[in-house]
Amino acid sequence: MAIQIVMDSTGDSRHFFNADDARELAKAERRFYELTDAGFTAAVRSGLAQVSQMRSFDPNAEETVLLPRLVGGSAR
Repeated sequence: MAIQIVMDSTGDSRHFFNADDARELAKAERRFYELTDAGFTAAVRSGLAQVSQMRSFDPNAEETVLLPRLVGGSAR
């Protein structure tokens, strides 16, 4: 069972999907592109204590984290 973890200002939401189920896989891929098109950054673990940015949906990724765009402000 794979998971997409979507971070936002309230915490996170977790979306589990079975990569062997075409309908669930299509829904996960749609969510991935909707969020990345909206400015989210997608990341996947690429090794022990290593993370890589994803630019396209990987149906074999066990855990994908989607992070919202950081908004900067002025330092006071």
